[in-house]
Amino acid sequence: MGLGAGALPSLSPSSTRAAARGAQGQLERQIVGSRAVVAIPAKDAAAAMRHRGGYRLLDVRPPWERERAWLRGSLHVPVYVEDDQMDPLTLLKKWIHFGYIGLWTGQRFTALNPRFLREVESLVPAKDDKLLVACGEGLRSAVALRKLAEDGYENLALLAGGFSRAGEEDFDGVEGSTKLRYATVGGVSYYFLQLLLLLKVVS
Repeated sequence: MGLGAGALPSLSPSSTRAAARGAQGQLERQIVGSRAVVAIPAKDAAAAMRHRGGYRLLDVRPPWERERAWLRGSLHVPVYVEDDQMDPLTLLKKWIHFGYIGLWTGQRFTALNPRFLREVESLVPAKDDKLLVACGEGLRSAVALRKLAEDGYENLALLAGGFSRAGEEDFDGVEGSTKLRYATVGGVSYYFLQLLLLLKVVS
């Protein structure tokens, strides 16, 4: 996820990732602590979606991540979209973001999707439908879940750890050019990943 206005020039890519994961864990705990939200690990998600009256998967990743790997039949509404502002301050933030995050991860500079709730409501008008919200690692899902809960959705679940925790046997109907767990990887990191896969260092 692009860090938007929170991008800090003093952070290295590794420390930025660590800070984001720390924030992810804290936000997940706050969201899951609500009675309205349950956490479902990737290994149990398919079963939770299969049975009658089960969850519908809502993918909140941006389009450039989803196009690499997605679940057939899943709903897609990004909670963050590419920031298209071109004022001098935003351009400076984009430049900082590219140097510290974008170049390494392939993530673009983003802003909250102002149409997120309207787009979800157009796909899921019934607020008592079961929604399993998923992203790459869980942070954006937690942001989306908070918005959905505040909007009155009653049966919400979080894909714990996001698609990055998904094993090859966890989901049926995966489409795209890579594995779900690697769909977040872009930029220079993508080429390192391809090298590691070639050398069979990772599976």
